[in-house]
Amino acid sequence: MTESDSTDSSTGTRGKMQRWINQLIQLQDLIFARDQQQVSAAGARLSSLETSIQTLEKELPIEVQTHFVRLHNKGGLAIVPIANGVCSACGMAIPVSQVHAVHAADKLYHCPSCARFLFYQGTAPRRLSKQRLRSEPAQVGLARFSSPQLMIPHLAGAEMEEVIAELSGRMESEGFVDNAALLTEEALKREAITSTGVDQGLAFPHVRGVEGGGLTLALGVSRKGVRFGDNKTLSRLIFFMVIPTAASAFYLRLLSGLTKSFREEESRDALFKAETPEDLWKALIKTTRATIS
Repeated sequence: MTESDSTDSSTGTRGKMQRWINQLIQLQDLIFARDQQQVSAAGARLSSLETSIQTLEKELPIEVQTHFVRLHNKGGLAIVPIANGVCSACGMAIPVSQVHAVHAADKLYHCPSCARFLFYQGTAPRRLSKQRLRSEPAQVGLARFSSPQLMIPHLAGAEMEEVIAELSGRMESEGFVDNAALLTEEALKREAITSTGVDQGLAFPHVRGVEGGGLTLALGVSRKGVRFGDNKTLSRLIFFMVIPTAASAFYLRLLSGLTKSFREEESRDALFKAETPEDLWKALIKTTRATIS
């Protein structure tokens, strides 16, 4: 085999592996979207999501498909990025040689600790760690994931893209993430899978895999309402979240709590009445006290 043939073979192998990696990531995103639809009681889109999931699964080699399903059934996450040299799911430090190998993508690699598929994540928004002072009291409920600075009682945007950019910008300006433009881009990619708008005028746009800190929530109120995808109801309460890989399962519990909290019109009205970020924060904390611990 000539050097050229060897290079072509290596390039072909990498191309095949990268396709499988992309399919695994897409498959996991679809499963996560389906689980979100189930939690938020928006079942109309479940059938199409199930069809897409089954189609993608069948396109994978049987041994890859079997391992993926086994991992998903065991812990929800089957493929995760390497973040700062560690598996972003279990925190296991990955040897530098394996990090380089995962980046090269000449085969599928697993975390030596949790056995999840690993992939190398290039440019992605980062969550900036917020250190709590020792003198500060321990936070409970939603206060663990948000703050008054992330409340926008009067969103200016009239379109989905505009309000997501507005919420992303607030996260960046308050030092919670490092790249609002990239965060917005990733959130819109997620919306392209299936809309996060649900009934009762709620929407839950989000970005997963934002490593570097904990789960974070920003809340914006649109007085006129914003169209999310093909959802018939305009969304007026937009809960925007960035989710580190390790918090993916917890996010579904948080989503369930938020959905329960604002199922009643009285609870939603409490947020609509808020005129300042501080008022919105107080109303949010009060309304979710019984559903989010």
